[in-house]
Amino acid sequence: MPTTPSRAALLNDGVRRREVVAWAMYDFANSGYTTVVLTAVFNAYFVAVVAAKADWATFAWTAALGVSNAIVMFVMPGLGAYADLRARKKRLLLLATIGCVASTAALAAAGPGDLWWAMTAIVVSNLFYAIGESLIAAFLPELARREAMGTVSGWGWSFGYFGGMLALGISLAYVLTAPPGSKAEQLVPVTMVITAGIYLVAALPTFLLLRERAVPQPSESSSWRESLRRLAQTWRRARELRDFAWLLACGSCYQAGITVVIALAAVYADQVLGFKQAETMMLVFLVNIASAVGAFGFGYWQDSLGHRRALALTLVGWIVMTLLAFIATGPGLFWCAAVVAGLCMGSSQSAGRAVAALLSPADRRAEFLALWTFATRLAAIVGPMTYGVVTWVTGGNHRVAILSTGIFFVGGLVLLRHVDVDRGARAAGAAVAS
Repeated sequence: MPTTPSRAALLNDGVRRREVVAWAMYDFANSGYTTVVLTAVFNAYFVAVVAAKADWATFAWTAALGVSNAIVMFVMPGLGAYADLRARKKRLLLLATIGCVASTAALAAAGPGDLWWAMTAIVVSNLFYAIGESLIAAFLPELARREAMGTVSGWGWSFGYFGGMLALGISLAYVLTAPPGSKAEQLVPVTMVITAGIYLVAALPTFLLLRERAVPQPSESSSWRESLRRLAQTWRRARELRDFAWLLACGSCYQAGITVVIALAAVYADQVLGFKQAETMMLVFLVNIASAVGAFGFGYWQDSLGHRRALALTLVGWIVMTLLAFIATGPGLFWCAAVVAGLCMGSSQSAGRAVAALLSPADRRAEFLALWTFATRLAAIVGPMTYGVVTWVTGGNHRVAILSTGIFFVGGLVLLRHVDVDRGARAAGAAVAS
């Protein structure tokens, strides 16, 4: 976080700097899950060891993620409405954290042939991870001023990648120092325990220092019934707020491509380029470094350049990355593609969260951020499932599958043209006033 005199001006009145650090610590905590479980280690382990490299192995992995994300889509909007109504974002965040930590540790029990155990643990852990990610995002507008939303979002997202690097670095150190001849089924379970432990410890400052500023709202019926009623009203409002609606469509499209990279980069490196486990972990470590740089630097640039233009530049970068990965026949060019992916990943995800927060009415932030989660989880189903289907029907051709991923980024770029951030922010303000 920069040490400049104007830093306090970036935050809302009454927000202390340590609260922002505590908020960013949650990004630090949960990034180990996406880095080690979804990106670098367990996904490749699932395909190669749990499913024994069967033709349907990649599809089974993407199917597990798809089921999990489908559950998130139907659960999270109502949960967001309930969090706003009863001012319980922090309490629900605690429950989601405990659930993700426990189910991540449960992955350590998955060995060769334990397909259903592994798939169940992935479904549950990814469900709780997504709930926590949505709830922590709903705190962003309470902390940052409107003109600094991109900057503060970038702080959290970039800090998060260092958490991912910590979990991956400790896991990599364990793998490299293991006795010669150790097998994946001996090494990977320990990395799951390491990841769960870091998640639990790193999240503690969030629950100790971050304040719940929302206040419970009056209700004439039961909390859940009122939450569903408010959710229906929010859904109608979201459709009326056309820029937010276009953002949901845009996010659903380009996030589909991003989730392919997160969930299947290690599988691609293993199956196409023959990367070993340690090489794959080093590759993802480099991606995290690039992502941290991209999210931190781009957050400042986003606020000055303009949110839509900044997001468009990242999508162009994603298209370039897809082409580089497709034509790569050796590790050199693929490492270049990985750096581009890292720079674009941190910046595009941070930018998307900031714009969604900007376009959310102040009295229903958790609900609208839950709708953003709905869009990103839909993307997390469509993207990896598309990749899995393409590899299946092409007899395991991962090159064709990665090339098809570029369509999602092109589509996101087209849909982004309909989003006017200033107009959408004004509409969100008017929705609160009405």
